[in-house]
Amino acid sequence: MKKIVLSLLILIVLASCHFDKNMVSKAKTDEASKVSDTVRIANDSLQYEVIIIDGGFNSWLAGHGKPRGFYSETYLENRNQTYVSEWNSRVSQPQRYNPDLYEMRINYDSNIHYGYEVNYLIYNYMIYFQIVNKQQLSGFVPRP
Repeated sequence: MKKIVLSLLILIVLASCHFDKNMVSKAKTDEASKVSDTVRIANDSLQYEVIIIDGGFNSWLAGHGKPRGFYSETYLENRNQTYVSEWNSRVSQPQRYNPDLYEMRINYDSNIHYGYEVNYLIYNYMIYFQIVNKQQLSGFVPRP
């Protein structure tokens, strides 16, 4: 089975977290929250998978993300292409952009129809990432 894992979504954004004693002790004592902070969407018929591992994304999405259906799939695809292109550019420039934020390239092909759910999660993760890390991946100001 061909499986493309969108590497953007296998990010543990440690750089966005400032390590302090409270966070370290919380991480050690709250293993169950790691499971709930992992968002996995698999489309076995298309053979694509999105895995987002980020301590705050799931709750951010529930509280700030627009509901499914708010954006058209075309809108999400277009924004994702812009965000992914800039993300990959930053990955290739570790001397200019924080390599702890931009660790891995994203394998997003605009010629592949990933489906609404995959595009929805990528888009929302990109918005979340930009807001939390005070980054701007395009000319669009990220808004929840």
